[in-house]
Amino acid sequence: QVQLVESGGGLVQPGGSLRLSCAASGSIFSIMYMGWHRQAPGKQRELVASISSSGANYAESVKGRFTISRDYAKNTVYLQMNSVKPEDTAVYYCYLVSRGTYWGQGTQVTVSS
Repeated sequence: QVQLVESGGGLVQPGGSLRLSCAASGSIFSIMYMGWHRQAPGKQRELVASISSSGANYAESVKGRFTISRDYAKNTVYLQMNSVKPEDTAVYYCYLVSRGTYWGQGTQVTVSS
């Protein structure tokens, strides 16, 4: 079994920054992808960013503002969120693809003045 624990969510003002972290533990084998999805109220869950040995991918709406990175030794993935906008408000879910797909419990990000 794999466990994902997210941290770093909270309230931030428009134009501000926030850093999300997600630590994976448990029976982890070869990790193919780690990344983040988000779900805003009344909307479908959408991919924000993912990272693998081939590189990183981003949703068009966050390109140039968000950066995903990974600490392989710690099995941890990060999402640096800069220049945040009110439309970034959502619950952010970490995920990991290995022999299966695993999800974190989600962390709330609220962008508001």
